[in-house]
Amino acid sequence: MSTSLRKVKNRSYHPATLKRILKDEGKKARLILLVAGIFLVFSSFMLKNQTGKNGEAESKNNTVNISNNPITIDKAFLNQVSKKAKEKEPPVKITIPALSIDLPVKEAKIINGYWELFDDAAGWGEGSAHPDEAGNQVIFAHAREGLFLPLKKIKKGQKVVIYTKDKWYEYNVEEIKEVLPNQVEVIAPTTDETLTLYTCSGFSDSKRLIVVAKRIS
Repeated sequence: MSTSLRKVKNRSYHPATLKRILKDEGKKARLILLVAGIFLVFSSFMLKNQTGKNGEAESKNNTVNISNNPITIDKAFLNQVSKKAKEKEPPVKITIPALSIDLPVKEAKIINGYWELFDDAAGWGEGSAHPDEAGNQVIFAHAREGLFLPLKKIKKGQKVVIYTKDKWYEYNVEEIKEVLPNQVEVIAPTTDETLTLYTCSGFSDSKRLIVVAKRIS
């Protein structure tokens, strides 16, 4: 507490004393400045406290929005789910050595037209291509620490390795782009063997980062 605030706290003004101060122009000016200073200090404290609460609320809202923002799939994937051969092995792990990404991969089921998301792993979109199969193999994760946050630093020519239970496959990054969430054509089925990585990007996760890689022969 400042010296001025202690003086105000410890001093008691009787009506007569206050009246004499108000008649003295010098004392009156000092009193006005003191009251104004106290008001500014109090206002600054309240504003800082409110800003902190708003920041926390905004952070929580962003987390909720990200978590509840599912990946809209291309409808063509719905037709492919039942056609997938049961003997094909789905991916179980993804590594990107240049970015120190090393994540387990879970199968993401289609729920009401969306792929489910995981908080502890990357997801492989049900209906998308398996490793070693012609088509678009789509793997995605939240843009968070321990997941796909480092993906924003990926560069063309870097290597992505996909593991199944028994084998591993290498892909070379060929294309990196940002799109809007409704541009689902970027994760549509393809005729050649393609790997597409997908995560959030942009201000307030308003965009999607798409990384397209091709199998290394």
